[in-house]
Amino acid sequence: MQFGIFTVGDVTPDPTTGRTPTERERIKAMVAIALKAEEVGLDVFATGEHHNPPFVPSSPTTMLGYIAARTEKLILSTSTTLITTNDPVKIAEDFAMLQHLADGRVDLMMGRGNTGPVYPWFGKDIREGINLAVENYALLRRLWDEDVVDWEGKFRTPLQGFTSTPRPMDDVPPFVWHGSIRSPEIAEQAAYYGDGFFHNNIFWPADHTKRMVEFYRKRFAHYGHGTPEQAIVGLGGQVFMRKNSQDAVREFRPYFDNAPVYGHGPSLEDFTEQTPLTVGSPQQVIEKTLSFREYAGDYQRQLFLMDHAGLPLKTVLEQLDMLGEEVVPVLRKEFADGRPADVPQAPTHQSLLAAAARKETVA
Repeated sequence: MQFGIFTVGDVTPDPTTGRTPTERERIKAMVAIALKAEEVGLDVFATGEHHNPPFVPSSPTTMLGYIAARTEKLILSTSTTLITTNDPVKIAEDFAMLQHLADGRVDLMMGRGNTGPVYPWFGKDIREGINLAVENYALLRRLWDEDVVDWEGKFRTPLQGFTSTPRPMDDVPPFVWHGSIRSPEIAEQAAYYGDGFFHNNIFWPADHTKRMVEFYRKRFAHYGHGTPEQAIVGLGGQVFMRKNSQDAVREFRPYFDNAPVYGHGPSLEDFTEQTPLTVGSPQQVIEKTLSFREYAGDYQRQLFLMDHAGLPLKTVLEQLDMLGEEVVPVLRKEFADGRPADVPQAPTHQSLLAAAARKETVA
């Protein structure tokens, strides 16, 4: 099982000081957080993609390429790649290039994002969001799987005899997760291709996440990729820790109360009770995270959101120390305990390459 962090890259005032970091400071902080993730033994760093203030990660592959040059083991991913508004040709080329530069330490998560105005900014119609996601991803798969592509669809100009360059490393494309909070059509798409399904698991109660994951698992089996239990599932989560739980609540409360998404809404206590947010001691984080398996089954990837709402970089790095030293080692052990042998591990370039070799041998 893989453990890591994901960031949305928000530039938010620190409610305790009133200071807002510059865009450069926030970008540099995201890099520092990624480097810290590798230092403390995490497996994955994932960045979002946004094209509007107060967010800065408009070019994920630029950032991930820079981080790739400064890390050795960390898997570099996105927590959203906008399959609806990005050209599939550009996605195919950008991530294949990143894959080569990072020696295969790359995957990506397709999503539609949560900012409606982004559609017209890139010449798209938000009413076609699902249809764009389906058509664009179908083309992306062909661009990676076929050396020469002839294609015609509804949303972009046709392709004739087109070859996307560079070709995927070792002829094995990056693994794709499909991220969705509420759209069963995206879970269906992930199941159809035998790809991973990622539920961000932050704002919604457990019963909603359970329904989405179960639907994906059933459809994964329907399309002949394996049993429901063999489907590839990832979950998000959100934590803030201190040694003493009361200290964690007291320190995090002003950040929660003023956060861009849920600030000035439900109380911190109500939100932690009704969603996966955990604010407390490392042991409380361990217990809450282990409970995810009760409704999601044995899954492959757990990512945590830790650097948002104006939290200072120093605080985030302290959180990562606790996550790497006190939380993740226990989670690795506990999640491995009783895990059925036929439940696959999280995909990596090496495992995908081995699977491709086995298919060639059988053929």
